[in-house]
Amino acid sequence: MRVIEITRIINDWMPTSFAEDFDNVGLIVGDPESEISSILVTLDTTEDVVEEAIERGCNMIVSYHPIIFNGLKQITSNSNYVEKSVIKAVKNNISVYAIHTSLDNHPNGISYILSDLIGLENISTLIPKEEKLADNNIGIGSVGELENPMNETEFFDHLKNKLDLKYLRHTKKLNKKISKVSVVVGSGSFAIKNSIESNVDAFITSDFKYHNFFEADSKALFIDIGHYESEKHIKLVIKEFLNKKLPNFTILLSEMNINPVNYY
Repeated sequence: MRVIEITRIINDWMPTSFAEDFDNVGLIVGDPESEISSILVTLDTTEDVVEEAIERGCNMIVSYHPIIFNGLKQITSNSNYVEKSVIKAVKNNISVYAIHTSLDNHPNGISYILSDLIGLENISTLIPKEEKLADNNIGIGSVGELENPMNETEFFDHLKNKLDLKYLRHTKKLNKKISKVSVVVGSGSFAIKNSIESNVDAFITSDFKYHNFFEADSKALFIDIGHYESEKHIKLVIKEFLNKKLPNFTILLSEMNINPVNYY
């Protein structure tokens, strides 16, 4: 099967038209006419992941994050991890496709999936995309409700259990039940205003800066579960989709731990 055939299948599922203008989605490295033998699914196309693809005989990587995000002015082996990863992929004829905000903005995308994973119901889009698309549920983030409201400590334990978290950061407890919850997978501080205006009891995201926690202003509980931790489930979803569409094709999950954050 050729690269272009696989990219069409992925685009039918998570259209590049759903992506944000600033993003870099679709086929990032590779010849659309190349024949693909097997696919490696990952969150990030690091140099280690490209090496893993080589060792496991995969000549296509389907990644959540794009390896090339900002413009490259040079590609040298002595430069940063992005350029090193691209060079290794090109040298070994490995194609790289990234989904990123196509999946973020999809009505059943990454925030919806996490919301469903933690047991939210009546899930809707938190921030609809401005463009008038066919489905007005296209947009960033989700908001939903717990079937059975929990106190804050119960909710923390619930999240740690469902998402296999060792740690989470949060604003001060408000001593009230958690029922309505907003979710933005990845860096979501931009959605603070939207979450508060949606009258949620809790807002789950990652990458809050120090001053972001003050913005809760006792109006909602803010919970930072970690960037990698909020996204780590997504490669399983991508693999499951590809397995259904390509049942006779070899689809492998990357075994690399690409989380750049470590805890002591």
